[in-house]
Amino acid sequence: MNCRGCGAKLTHKFVDLGAAPPSNAYLAAGDLLRPEEYYPLRVLVCDACWLCQTEDFVASEHMFDENYAYFSSFSTMWLDHAKRYASYMVDRFSLTGESHVLEVAANDGYLLQYFKALGIPCLGVEPTRSTADAAREKGIEIIGEFFGQSFGQGLRDKGITSDLIAANNVLAHVPDVNDFVSGFRVMLKPHGVVTCEFPHLLNLIDHRQFDTIYHEHYSYFSLLAVSAIFRRNGLDVFDVEELPTHGGSLRLFGCLPGAHPESDRVGALLARERAAGLDDIGAYGNFQERVNKIKDDFVSFLIEQKRQGRRVVGYGAAAKANTLMNYAGIRPDLVEYVVDRNPAKIGKYLPGSRIPIVDEERLSRDRPDIVVIFPWNLMEEVVAQLHYVRDWSGRFCVAIPELKVF
Repeated sequence: MNCRGCGAKLTHKFVDLGAAPPSNAYLAAGDLLRPEEYYPLRVLVCDACWLCQTEDFVASEHMFDENYAYFSSFSTMWLDHAKRYASYMVDRFSLTGESHVLEVAANDGYLLQYFKALGIPCLGVEPTRSTADAAREKGIEIIGEFFGQSFGQGLRDKGITSDLIAANNVLAHVPDVNDFVSGFRVMLKPHGVVTCEFPHLLNLIDHRQFDTIYHEHYSYFSLLAVSAIFRRNGLDVFDVEELPTHGGSLRLFGCLPGAHPESDRVGALLARERAAGLDDIGAYGNFQERVNKIKDDFVSFLIEQKRQGRRVVGYGAAAKANTLMNYAGIRPDLVEYVVDRNPAKIGKYLPGSRIPIVDEERLSRDRPDIVVIFPWNLMEEVVAQLHYVRDWSGRFCVAIPELKVF
């Protein structure tokens, strides 16, 4: 396989998580009578441009289809983040009613609703019908296609260009990252700005966040790697901010060459990544061993709870849960069910592990001993939401970056 960023031959393994179904391919009851499709989940690292990437096995159309079940608006923390982003962008770049905002991967309108409320004209691009329909119900204009250079050129030919392009938490989901970033260049006004948010590879390595690896994420970015992709496609990275979201993310600001002066933060973060060895293959070599320890510790913990007669359930039927459950080989005998707030998931089953997904009322009825929080990046929000678990001396657990029971 060649690098999807620079085209160099890939020869170095970063981590191998075995084989699993696509993480958002939730199962209906009838699906339990049929086999699932499993694909290798293996990540390689390019020693020419330092882009980490999954091997190609699953087409994006297969994963981001009309039944896609991830809706951004079910997290109040994420809605707060989106609202702050909209206000910040309007203030920083002086957006007005004469401006135009384009969001790529608009999901259920979680972000554009705030630009709309501020009177900023906006347009969303969202190929998954389930989430796109939810956005349209909020009164947001959505085009149901995949974004890329030809798509951007089609909008430009219609006279549509943007002062701000928001492509937050989507860059990792793109199989052809060069075509995708070229679409930004086509769509930007002369002084327009594109922002991309994505989990920072440095945090993924330091905090062993292997559960953020799944088939829907084709790439895992350092600033070193993403800056090279932007340069290759005619854009400058002029600023970068570090965010606490998703266990530690970057917010990257891009523009047409010379349109905005470069912040000192760009050079400072590049220097930090180099100091951490992200431009040396040695920094990637022991990740597999560290991942295996997390898996082994978690499985041992669950087996011990079963031996002691304690009931263990999960919270958050997220892709993170599916990566962990499938790599660890966990089934309903160890985690009885997973609670989720998304009605589109309730009554279905996790792919691979086939653990049932139930609503939150089940917790109060069953009073389990342990609730495993799979979306550890939302741990504080979840603990506050499920505070009543303490009423029956129930405890919470997270597995990453290390096993913690509290």
